[in-house]
Amino acid sequence: MLSKTAEYALRAAVWLARDDVRNERADRLAEVTKVPRRYLHKVLQDLAKAGLVGSQPGPGGGYYLARPASKMSVLDVVNAVAPLERITHCPLGLPSHIRLCPLHAELDKVYEATQNSLGSVTLEQLVQSSSSIVPLCDITT
Repeated sequence: MLSKTAEYALRAAVWLARDDVRNERADRLAEVTKVPRRYLHKVLQDLAKAGLVGSQPGPGGGYYLARPASKMSVLDVVNAVAPLERITHCPLGLPSHIRLCPLHAELDKVYEATQNSLGSVTLEQLVQSSSSIVPLCDITT
């Protein structure tokens, strides 16, 4: 359901949410999230454009969350790189469909439920989960 780009963005954002104040080098971020370095750069640019990620150049620099993880939802991250689009009119452009047909109305309900679900979970909640499984991978430092 989510694009590869959205998955990559979520991996990076969740990793950065582990420590809101620490900068993470792009090479390290690519390593721990298993995102190809060149693709990660594009994803980070999109997240920065949306105001979700910032960067600090130079020695000791890197990427960081631009706002607290408690104020950033999974949906915020997804919409920054690959927005979920609701169905508001007939995708086929049929003039007789002045409202959504039963098929597209049901599909739009799925998108609505997805938006609601992803919008109700913050990055902080993912990082502070009581699960014994650490988000993303086995690397914890």
